[in-house]
Amino acid sequence: MTVLPTLFASQAQHDLPLHEQLVRTLRAAILAGHLPLHSRLPASRPLARDLGVSRSTVELAYGRLEAEGYLVRKMGAGSFVALAAVRPAPRQAQSAAGLSRRGQEMADGGACHDVPEVGASFASSQPDPRLFPQALWGRLMQQQWRQRAGDWMNYGDPQGLGELRAAISSYLVQSRGVVCEPDQILILTSSQQGILLATQLLIDAGDTVWVEDPGYPGARTAMESAGARVHPVPVDEEGLQPAGAHPRPRLIYCTPAHQYPLGVPMSLSRRMALLAEAERHGAWILEDDYDGEYQYDQRPLPALQGLDGQGRVLYVGTFSKVLFGSLRLAYLVLPRPLMAAFSRARAAVDGHSNQFQQAVTADFIRGGHFATHLRQSRLVYQSRRDLLLAELAEHCPALTPIHSGAGLQCAVQLPPGGEARWTAIANARGLGLRPLHQFHLAVPEREGWLLGFASLDNQTLRQLCRRLGQLMRTV
Repeated sequence: MTVLPTLFASQAQHDLPLHEQLVRTLRAAILAGHLPLHSRLPASRPLARDLGVSRSTVELAYGRLEAEGYLVRKMGAGSFVALAAVRPAPRQAQSAAGLSRRGQEMADGGACHDVPEVGASFASSQPDPRLFPQALWGRLMQQQWRQRAGDWMNYGDPQGLGELRAAISSYLVQSRGVVCEPDQILILTSSQQGILLATQLLIDAGDTVWVEDPGYPGARTAMESAGARVHPVPVDEEGLQPAGAHPRPRLIYCTPAHQYPLGVPMSLSRRMALLAEAERHGAWILEDDYDGEYQYDQRPLPALQGLDGQGRVLYVGTFSKVLFGSLRLAYLVLPRPLMAAFSRARAAVDGHSNQFQQAVTADFIRGGHFATHLRQSRLVYQSRRDLLLAELAEHCPALTPIHSGAGLQCAVQLPPGGEARWTAIANARGLGLRPLHQFHLAVPEREGWLLGFASLDNQTLRQLCRRLGQLMRTV
């Protein structure tokens, strides 16, 4: 039953008889679509009791509406809406007047919008939900709910569930080379939330922030909305280039394990140079390890945070790229002096993450299921990466992979002058190409696309590569 709108709210109706007030209110609700076609209205006796009027008042109103064709009344079944609303054409959207400068910058800024559903295009850079052990996850959910449902219905610790923080800490130490204890971990809703918290707490208006160029648009938007002066630092085959004539930074944002979007890993020498620059300038480093688990051709280097001896690196990770996107769980590993402030700020922004999902995720990790799922997924995604490269070499020889050793997507370089023309035509045909120029702040040195492959089965990958090759040959 659709909830009834507030009745007798209009001052203009107060002088009318009660049954007339009720008739007009229900009629307006039906015409506006608040009471849709075939929805059942309350029986006259309980509605009269709830409204504080006599049953005869409700019966009189229902009778009027039935006679006018708004309701149909069925003996023993109830009263039902008999008229579908005719909705007027939507009004022209009004301008967002009154936004603050920060609000306008956030509204205008770029970000990465993940594709809601897995489709037959290169646009998706998310894991394949068909590989996830859904039945196992469901059993863990049932088990947690049976045993501790009362706990998960209460508010939780803004820092996050202790058992999940302990599980994450153990995993990061063993698999990513992160140096941390559970009390240094802050559970978040997303890695983007971690970036926003870092910018709000560590940057003042006018401070300089280094960002990779090309780089993640969502990070730039967060920095700019905090009033920072965003300084693009070029990326080459070894990652971000800290040497050069760069202004003194307050914060440095980087993706060392798998640079976004080019995919190159930051070399060890560059990592050490970046840490030295941060120490020299008294700057913080925000390390975004968004999909560092997916390395195919070599063992990944330890996280930058694990090399940090000065406590200057904040490490952000997410489960969206290794489990499933709608889980909405991520984490920040913080130097201890920052934890209290970040935990309070996280509480002010969002309270805490879903306790129930935190508990299930902790069980999934501690039971060894996370490592198993990651290992199996890595093998499948590597095979799809290999297929993508083979199909591109056969059907799209003009494309040159920039670096394909890791991740859920692969950046490819185009001959100069082709990006804008081919992108528009290909995307009109549903290929979902993301041009590299969208990720640049400075003038792009290369043209190309970011091609997602992890969520695409082999047949779809072959079809997409052949369609793309045919388009590039004929257009």
